[in-house]
Amino acid sequence: MGFDELRAALARHVRPDEATAIDGLYIARVERDGPPSPSMSGTVLAVLAQGAKQLTVGDRVLEYRPGSYLVASVDLPVSGSFVDVSPERPALGLALVLEPPAIADLLLQAGSRGLPRPRAGALPGIAVAGMTDGLLDALIRLVNLLDDPGDQAVLAPLVKREILWRLLTGEQGDAVRQLGLADSSLSHVSRAVRWIQDHYAEPFRVEELARLTGMSPSAFYRHFQTVTALSPIQFQKQIRLQRARLLLASRAHDVTAVAHRVGYDSPSQFSREYRRQYGVPPSHDAARLHDAAAPAQ
Repeated sequence: MGFDELRAALARHVRPDEATAIDGLYIARVERDGPPSPSMSGTVLAVLAQGAKQLTVGDRVLEYRPGSYLVASVDLPVSGSFVDVSPERPALGLALVLEPPAIADLLLQAGSRGLPRPRAGALPGIAVAGMTDGLLDALIRLVNLLDDPGDQAVLAPLVKREILWRLLTGEQGDAVRQLGLADSSLSHVSRAVRWIQDHYAEPFRVEELARLTGMSPSAFYRHFQTVTALSPIQFQKQIRLQRARLLLASRAHDVTAVAHRVGYDSPSQFSREYRRQYGVPPSHDAARLHDAAAPAQ
């Protein structure tokens, strides 16, 4: 009954822009399967009440559907596609942004009470876990608050706090906990991830990123791969190609300039890596993206 109730609540409140009146809560409806599309994961809790979604992160393939949930504790480049959906049976799901300050505040209040003993070492930055009754109930109550605008200001923060507690005490609690700790291995890797995202067109040395995180080069490289499922250079390449694809939508006839803009000195190398990533040469993909973005006549 729980997922039926969640599905009905999501269907009532889904909007084309996916936003809701509750800060950090998004609701989506997808009616068609499609080829994998690249995006950034964000730091979120993601739940589907209907349908299924597959995500590729580096060499990992994850799938979640009703009965499970996905937690992304680092903003990672992912490729995702929905499966088992149709206009008659669309995917319906929600995403709740996980805010490190809110997690840190809850950890400070709770101390070690009620929390499992943390595991040592780095953890994957994105993972799937089994849904619990307590978490599902809190999510239903959060979405149902959209029916009662007068209650939202007072109750939504309390229910969101309960959801964080359910996550912290659940299967992926260690990853969520590290998101709120300034000195965790995940937070150190996140610092390097943000640097690459902000400076993706610039060359770098792994030793320089290791110094930024306060780790030895070997420890940094090992932790980075555990968290992101990519090496630092592979991560940079994913970001470059994603940014290039966005640029090509508006610069369909300027592939060489886009290649240089995202950090490639060799247009031929850019074309090879783009085709390997997206299955088509950048010039062909650019024309398709441009046509798709053009207003209908």
